[in-house]
Amino acid sequence: MAKSLTVGHIDLSFHKASCLEVEKVLKRHGFEVQRRAAPHEDMFELLKNDEIDLLVSAWLPASHDLYLRPIADKVSKLTVLYEPYCIWGVPDYVSELEVRSVDDLKKPASLDRMDKLIQGINPGAGISRFSEKMIDSYGLRQFGYRFNAGSEADCFDRFEQFYAAQRWLVIPLWHPQYLHNRYKIRALEEPQGLLGGSDQATLVVRNAAKDKIGHSALKALSAMYLGNAKVSALDDQLQRAHA
Repeated sequence: MAKSLTVGHIDLSFHKASCLEVEKVLKRHGFEVQRRAAPHEDMFELLKNDEIDLLVSAWLPASHDLYLRPIADKVSKLTVLYEPYCIWGVPDYVSELEVRSVDDLKKPASLDRMDKLIQGINPGAGISRFSEKMIDSYGLRQFGYRFNAGSEADCFDRFEQFYAAQRWLVIPLWHPQYLHNRYKIRALEEPQGLLGGSDQATLVVRNAAKDKIGHSALKALSAMYLGNAKVSALDDQLQRAHA
């Protein structure tokens, strides 16, 4: 009878894409894998409450450290799967001469053409927290800009609709993500450094589950590395498979 493990991932498609790669390794080592998905804060609560054995993955230190820090003594970090980072991006057809940085969003060319809604994903995501702060720190609110948290579809579908119409918009996004596999999205310069810099997407194991997982599987997991480009491509494949 196969041993069972429960693997959790934050309920966003690129997290699922990397989770599926971890599952392949576990299955090769004879495990039956149960997968659970939940929003950011809820997933770390599942880890805290011993309801998952592995988390794929915690973005450290900027995005998810506040969720992992209270349970740091209960878990171990196995490997870094990729190096994510957040951006405010614009489509490649937005003139780089006119819009190079976040501050340029206040210039006449942007105010004339740029949509003022900056549509994000769920409010617990690091990019959402960072974006809320940026609206005020860069003085964008007085120019009509606003950030709105929502679903993946709210954010990503809107970008694709605007891209098809060649309309100007800012998307609060990150690497890796499937839109980068389809479009050229230019990151705006962000001189205040509010987007958190580069994180490490860290595979986390519950210490109490290590014996169950065993040395051989832990060694294989610790050797895993995917990289941003591969995760973006895997995420895109996943999206197309469910289109």
